[in-house]
Amino acid sequence: MTDKLTRFLDQRGTLLVDGATGTNLFALGLQTGDSPELWNADHPERVKQHYRSFVDAGSDIILTNSFGGTSRRLMLHGGQERVRELNRRAAELAHEVVAESGREVVVAGSMGPTGDIFQPLGALAYEDGVAAFAEQARGLAEGGADVLWIETISSVDELKAAVEGASVAGLPITTTLSFDTNGRTMMGVTPDQLSSLVQTFDPKPVAYGANCGVGASELIVALKNMGEVAAGRDVLIAKSNCGIPEWSGDQIVYSGTPELMADYTRLAIDCGARIIGGCCGTTPEHIRAMRQAMDTHTRRAAPSVDTIVAQLGEISTGAQDQAQRGPLGELPESEAASVSGKRRRGRRRASSDAPNF
Repeated sequence: MTDKLTRFLDQRGTLLVDGATGTNLFALGLQTGDSPELWNADHPERVKQHYRSFVDAGSDIILTNSFGGTSRRLMLHGGQERVRELNRRAAELAHEVVAESGREVVVAGSMGPTGDIFQPLGALAYEDGVAAFAEQARGLAEGGADVLWIETISSVDELKAAVEGASVAGLPITTTLSFDTNGRTMMGVTPDQLSSLVQTFDPKPVAYGANCGVGASELIVALKNMGEVAAGRDVLIAKSNCGIPEWSGDQIVYSGTPELMADYTRLAIDCGARIIGGCCGTTPEHIRAMRQAMDTHTRRAAPSVDTIVAQLGEISTGAQDQAQRGPLGELPESEAASVSGKRRRGRRRASSDAPNF
């Protein structure tokens, strides 16, 4: 039987994902340093309010409040024994909101990075990483998640562990990396290398792409680079931060306007993305603008880098170089060993704690 995400893609062509989790939970009272996942039990109505805001804004897909839902992350808040419960509730609450809305919406079980360094560079064994993701996946499946959404990954090792762990739930899997370091992930993986890598996975993700990062322009260039390898055979995801983070007093705000995110949506479609949303800083107001852009746009030829920069802002020299030279085709030496079976683990990106803020 066709899974719900694939059915939606077949029916609608292009799908709109929600926006930031942390940004919107902070607006509802979450305090810095608190665990958003504990709110699934302690403040379920506020979590439902967050979900509802994005359903009402027109999202076809909403992500569960479970980004930090592995035992490795919950351990920081004394919640490591509650993994199944908190992830199950995250998905159950989302389904309650969808049912109340009267709309059909895909509930995607968000699975973020563990925040740990794998052996031999760190303490976490690969097998323990797989087990952590598997435990989370089972909880999300018990709550009725339609798809498992692995996101904000930087390392091939962590990506492999996440996909292997998630596969125990028997649900379709999507995955996105964060290309936030001069056009690459923190561990040096380029967008086109991700396109090649996912072809080796079993199960193969039903969709893959980029999320978070350092702004819409950088993500669109990554998507363009990825699409040159995907060549139309794969479903690509774009879930960019809402502009660039900036300090305003003692708070971080994001520079992206609804108009910028609408432009980003149109350019993402032109670059071949079929699943498009917003990450850190993206509010329901942005999603409404993106909904209108998606519904009124007809795909055009992929834009030039100059067009992307003119509409969305400057990009890094690394992203510029990738656009000029075309696909690399091979992983960095340290990561290539991981793909061939040597289970090494690299550094964790500094902001991996953030649940799509």
